Amino acid sequence: MSLRLRLALAGAFAILAALGLAALGLAQLFGAHVERRAVAEMTVQLDQVLAALDSGAQGLTVARPPADPRFAQPYGGLYWQIDGPEGVQQRSRSLWDYALDLPADTLGDGAVHVHRLPGPEGATLLVLERSVTLPARLGGGAARAAVAMEAAELDAARRAFMSDLAPYLGVLALVLTGAGWAQLWVGLRPLARLGGRVAALRAGRAERMGRDWPHELRPVASEIDALLAARAAETSRARARAADLAHGLKTPLQALMGEAARLRGAGAETQADGIEDTARAMRRIVDRELARTRTAARTSAVSADAATVANRLVAVLRRTPDGGRLDWQVIVPAGSRVALDEADLSEALGALAENAARHARSRVTLSARAEDGLLLLSVTDDGPGIPPGRCEALTARHGRADETGTGLGLSIAAQIAEAAEGQLTLEDAGPGLTATLVLPRRAGPDA
Repeated sequence: MSLRLRLALAGAFAILAALGLAALGLAQLFGAHVERRAVAEMTVQLDQVLAALDSGAQGLTVARPPADPRFAQPYGGLYWQIDGPEGVQQRSRSLWDYALDLPADTLGDGAVHVHRLPGPEGATLLVLERSVTLPARLGGGAARAAVAMEAAELDAARRAFMSDLAPYLGVLALVLTGAGWAQLWVGLRPLARLGGRVAALRAGRAERMGRDWPHELRPVASEIDALLAARAAETSRARARAADLAHGLKTPLQALMGEAARLRGAGAETQADGIEDTARAMRRIVDRELARTRTAARTSAVSADAATVANRLVAVLRRTPDGGRLDWQVIVPAGSRVALDEADLSEALGALAENAARHARSRVTLSARAEDGLLLLSVTDDGPGIPPGRCEALTARHGRADETGTGLGLSIAAQIAEAAEGQLTLEDAGPGLTATLVLPRRAGPDA
């Protein structure tokens, strides 16, 4: 799961949880508000009942009941009850044959209590009761007056409120989730840019990460730049060591060539030829190892024009014994640039061209074609070709089709191509062999 999706899902869950808690809180607040309004209304009704108290032939009565018709309708939903001295009780018509079972709590004079009590037909009632001291004209003593209403009305109002609120909460959840996605998109853009910059480093379009990053990503960019600098320094030291080694070997090799010349002057032609062949082979190995060291040290921003390199190589090879007897054809469009240093391209293409010149009968063709961001640079000869199944072995170190040469040319060409994130392919040309360098293209002024 991607980091963006994880954060988005976590944000969505957090939003839903927060809105759920908010909905519960709002429901409680609305229920408390509705109950306070109901208690306020019942307070008015209770005052009306107490104000209408009178003394009749049967004792304490309510001369003018509240005007709300629900008090007169049996089980109408609004009720009042008076518990007077000596067990005298007066009830609204709406209570019919039911009496409120007021709790046996102690109220001070004028004190008010709110209860939830069972009512007629199993309904739950919200009850407001008050204790009063009756005046002498009403017979004196203490009385408890209560007004009640069905709590189902309050619960219905709360449910209606939540039903009305739910669509708005849904819209709010969508808006907040969308805002969260937008925030993630904006906040994570530097990470996408970070990946793009690393890809640019790899492709050679940039040299360093730079410091134009948010504070949180700057340490990462700095560490990558430090790693690149350390790698460059290490490669530079490796090149220096290789150069020192090559310099140390070239002097003894030169001495061997001098010794071969002395032997030839003394008439030992066979011994001189053997020493010279060995010295030349060793020199080629040293030169090619230096080329490989240069390849490892190249930055990824380099490029080379394949047409220029191919024409230069052919011009040189035509002056060699193997190349002078051949017909060379160069079919490489101008401006065919590859992501490889010119010296490395010359080394790789030269190894293929030398190999072709050594085995060709009459013709060698250098050609190139572009394909999906790659340049396929091919060298084809009309020689004897290679046995089936030998293509992979020929690109291995010291792999060769015959006993001539040192067997390093194709291997080094393959290694140079792989260092540039390409490859070397070999295929039978029937007759002959086609060796193809598959290299990433590079845009350039001539492309």
